[in-house]
Amino acid sequence: MTTTQKPDTLLRILDYSSRADPYPLYAELRETPVALQEDGSYVISTYRELADILHNPHLSSDVRNLSHPMEAFERSGTPAFINLDPPEHDRLRRMAMRHFGPPHTPGLVAGLEPDLTATVGSLIDDFAGKERVDIVDDFAYPFPVTVICHLLGVPREDEPRFHLWVNDIIESIDYNPKTDPKEKLTNGQQASQDLREYLGGLVEQRHGRPGDDLLSRLANDDGPDGRMTDDEIVATANLLLIAGHETTVNLITNGMLTLLRHPQVLRRLRDEPGLVVPLVEELLRYEPPVHIIPWRAAYSDITVADTVIPKGARILLMLASGSRDPNRFPEPDRFDPDRRDNQHLGFGSGIHLCFGGPMARRETQIALNELVRRLDRPRLVADPPPYRRSPVLRGPIHLHIEQGA
Repeated sequence: MTTTQKPDTLLRILDYSSRADPYPLYAELRETPVALQEDGSYVISTYRELADILHNPHLSSDVRNLSHPMEAFERSGTPAFINLDPPEHDRLRRMAMRHFGPPHTPGLVAGLEPDLTATVGSLIDDFAGKERVDIVDDFAYPFPVTVICHLLGVPREDEPRFHLWVNDIIESIDYNPKTDPKEKLTNGQQASQDLREYLGGLVEQRHGRPGDDLLSRLANDDGPDGRMTDDEIVATANLLLIAGHETTVNLITNGMLTLLRHPQVLRRLRDEPGLVVPLVEELLRYEPPVHIIPWRAAYSDITVADTVIPKGARILLMLASGSRDPNRFPEPDRFDPDRRDNQHLGFGSGIHLCFGGPMARRETQIALNELVRRLDRPRLVADPPPYRRSPVLRGPIHLHIEQGA
């Protein structure tokens, strides 16, 4: 089969003018499931092909195998396990999961639920008397960042510092040397270095001082795989702060935007709080927080849909396109919380299935239920709202709503 494609399709998706609604362009991409780009990279956009390659052991996630700007970030320190391949990836993920979820800490998420509910309630309390609120700045950002700070043991008063660092890093993820100013990359590199140094200082303070926070546990635990080095702990904490926080902000914000666009579903959720579980799964399919995985490489020649991707080629995985593939999901452009067999790609798949997925799900379920229950006749101020620059982690930068009469 041919792997050529109109060269401007991907460029139009990456262009900011398409951020509010890239889905028609994804449909255009899916006409060629595996598409060779002018720069020698390959774009995969259909569900079956994405699911296959995400489980292919010849797909490399180690950005050191790429000639790509993301490689510069990893030269500045130990890579996070999300950017490593087995066996290094498997070892570090196991060590982190001992303190983050089943089987060793199965009650972590459930144990946090009272704090999650209390934090959400406090944030919504602050809406009182306001006719207009910003779901991002007033709610979706401070909620998960409070949770991540609590989990890691990061002092809450330091949140504004790493807020700036995270923003610069996220902005630089989709850096294009042909179109973007060099400052976009250098600012991200500096922010990454500053954040690592900050986290390194916190880890040093934890040695010999066991505690309940994740940094303390990682710094003092000798499990079956040994103990993480300080650099490995910093890389893991860095991953949780950036990937875990930013994706949850987008998921909550996209969820509220989708509910306001579907008032009949909003009303139903208010009457049926249990609906939130399948609703969040449909949200992960319909308006996911992560749209593209832009840094994968072929360890060796990989055949996908009768197309041979040569060893060393860069591969872009269009997850959001796969989750709207009509060959996998009936009426994929319809938001349907009653959808059955909803095996979306919202959290990826394979060995890199989202590490913090259970936490993000529960945070979003609690957040949406409480927002719907307590907001007074919420209405969008602008539709579409303004979006973040990044096409990778896609979501509104602000979501202003009015409430009341």
